[in-house]
Amino acid sequence: MSASPAPTLIPNPVAIWHGNIENISERASPCRYLTPTQWAMMRESALDFCSRFGAEAHGLGWTASQLFGVHPEHGTLRVEYCGVLMIAGKKALAVEADRVVFERTAAYRNTPGKVWGPPIWEFKPKAG
Repeated sequence: MSASPAPTLIPNPVAIWHGNIENISERASPCRYLTPTQWAMMRESALDFCSRFGAEAHGLGWTASQLFGVHPEHGTLRVEYCGVLMIAGKKALAVEADRVVFERTAAYRNTPGKVWGPPIWEFKPKAG
């Protein structure tokens, strides 16, 4: 009997991130100023990130808010509260200790004074 390597398990927080993003319909934007088309692209990129880089990001100490955060009342409209994956909707190429790398740019988590919003799956639009 040959020994086969044990399967690599996704850390539980990463499975939670993935599941929470997956549970938001790709056809219904959770944020008022984010079109369904923009949301579908952002959602796909976030799921791709979880699958490809989630375990590494978790190991580096990235949090749900740093990755998926949005403003608690205005969603993605207030980008200064957004997590690095909730700004442009582009697919990530790499994750590092303090930044996520995209094709033409990078987004950082160590910006002085940065306030992170709640993850997008906790976002509740303001009524009225």
